[in-house]
Amino acid sequence: MIDSFAFETAPGRVVFGRGALSRLPEEVERLRAEHVLVLATAGRAEQCAAAAALLGSRSVGILAEARMHTPVEVTERALVTVAERKVDCLLAVGGGSTVGLDKAIALRTDLPQIVVPTTYAGSEMTDVVGETSGGVKTTKRSPRIRPEVVVYDVDVTLSVPPRTTAASCFNAIAHAVEALYAKDSNPLTSLMAEEGARSLVSALPSIMQDPLDIPARSEALYGAWLCACCLASAGMALHHKLCHTLGGLLGLPHAETHAILLPHALAYNAPAAPRAVDRLSRALGAPDPAVALQDLAGRCGLPMALGELGMRESDLDRAADLGSANAYWNPRPIDKHVLKLLLTRAFRGDRPDRLAN
Repeated sequence: MIDSFAFETAPGRVVFGRGALSRLPEEVERLRAEHVLVLATAGRAEQCAAAAALLGSRSVGILAEARMHTPVEVTERALVTVAERKVDCLLAVGGGSTVGLDKAIALRTDLPQIVVPTTYAGSEMTDVVGETSGGVKTTKRSPRIRPEVVVYDVDVTLSVPPRTTAASCFNAIAHAVEALYAKDSNPLTSLMAEEGARSLVSALPSIMQDPLDIPARSEALYGAWLCACCLASAGMALHHKLCHTLGGLLGLPHAETHAILLPHALAYNAPAAPRAVDRLSRALGAPDPAVALQDLAGRCGLPMALGELGMRESDLDRAADLGSANAYWNPRPIDKHVLKLLLTRAFRGDRPDRLAN
């Protein structure tokens, strides 16, 4: 029997395939833009130069100042550049940090956005942005935030190092996991979540062995798109709350934090989400998906403990306080005590455990 559900989607354009970057001029023309600002992190400036060159006179330069967790002060500086150069379109080439800056600017200006993801994080498909100010990361949602065009070019992912690829893929898998037990889950989102997780998990070993494996990179990017659609269509829960908390509070690297926390959050929620566990078991080909995900992270050379990322034991209480503040939906009840136990296990790199209520 199919449960009652509501499904909402938003208009948007996706261009997928090898060499898709070459279609940027066509997409800019479609948006009738004349002054395009290219956004990037400092490390992506060279790659962005190629994208800017494709636009010719329509490019008004590159702003390579995007930073992790989207600090508000960086956005405010970028808005000055937007005004000075009379920007009428944003082009983000990069991962979550660049997309975050792109969305933060669009939230304040309603400028159209074209995004070229270079990782697998997935925020390019959502109408949500997380911003950090004063050590606290908060999320905002608005129709202005969702990009108008997303260009998935497999070729631009080939230079992403294997370990960075793996961490980013775990970020994407987390969207699928939480979409499967979301309060507003639905049959279509669940199909995308299972297929997205399967695609990423099957592609990762090949990419780790050969980062230039085109079919595997294509499979991973396809999976990332599906998981991004899940993030855009279903609410998230405990896992994403904790990742945002640790990112804003401690500045921990976002993708690696996802990889460490995901098995623990999934194991905790598993007793309250048996159908989600069944789907993930099929996708991963393993009876215990939480353990399977942690084992895969280890084989990919990812850190296994929050302590490896710079978190200190003295941070656990503060993190548990923030993580239990502002009530949010989760399939299994949570409180500060539960969160501290879960975070402590993740801090030490223990095996995932369902924990007693």
